[in-house]
Amino acid sequence: MTGYEYVTPEQLAGFDKYKYSAVDSNPLSLYVMHPFWNTVVKVFPTWLAPNLITFSGFLLVVFNFLLMAYFDPDFYASAPGHKHVPDWVWIVVGILNFTAYTLDGVDGKQARRTNSSTPLGELFDHGLDSWSCVYFVVTVYSIFGRGSTGVSVFVLYLLLWVVLFSFILSHWEKYNTGILFLPWGYDLSQVTISFVYIVTAVVGVEAWLCSMCDSSNEFLKLLQRKW
Repeated sequence: MTGYEYVTPEQLAGFDKYKYSAVDSNPLSLYVMHPFWNTVVKVFPTWLAPNLITFSGFLLVVFNFLLMAYFDPDFYASAPGHKHVPDWVWIVVGILNFTAYTLDGVDGKQARRTNSSTPLGELFDHGLDSWSCVYFVVTVYSIFGRGSTGVSVFVLYLLLWVVLFSFILSHWEKYNTGILFLPWGYDLSQVTISFVYIVTAVVGVEAWLCSMCDSSNEFLKLLQRKW
């Protein structure tokens, strides 16, 4: 509704006083990713808008989703007896997923580096993150699929709710405390997902059908069979 006043004058005035506050206690972020991002952000010119970095990372996530939707439209590609997703697709998806994760990590650093941090930038960043939650989960689902060796779409639906609820919960906490306590799961999941995509390209989707007790022997057999 165009005539509705969504933000009061008092809230608009509060934007000038707003300051982003977050706590990241994840060892992976503190000792590995943040030093890496601090190096990467120096590559970007200072005239490059942080929101453009944010949006570029989001587009990579969407591209991964569309690429997988093309090669696995019904989530049966990983099932036995079906045509599997080509190996090069998994490599591309893995690289782009990590690239998108990197861009999501450096956009805020670019904003602080160029003194262009704004509440709108935070809303834009985290708003796109909320959409990415769906694309991440659905794209990963293609590894397992819905065949006899996969999981049902109902389980996929539940997983989507778990991810989205954890995202909402962390921001609800921030709404009440004024501090965003960054969940450990995000960084761990993004690094793991990227790694899983590459392993899938090298070994095949059959790698994720191995039981834990004999996974090493099965991995070697799959590698010999594939290469």
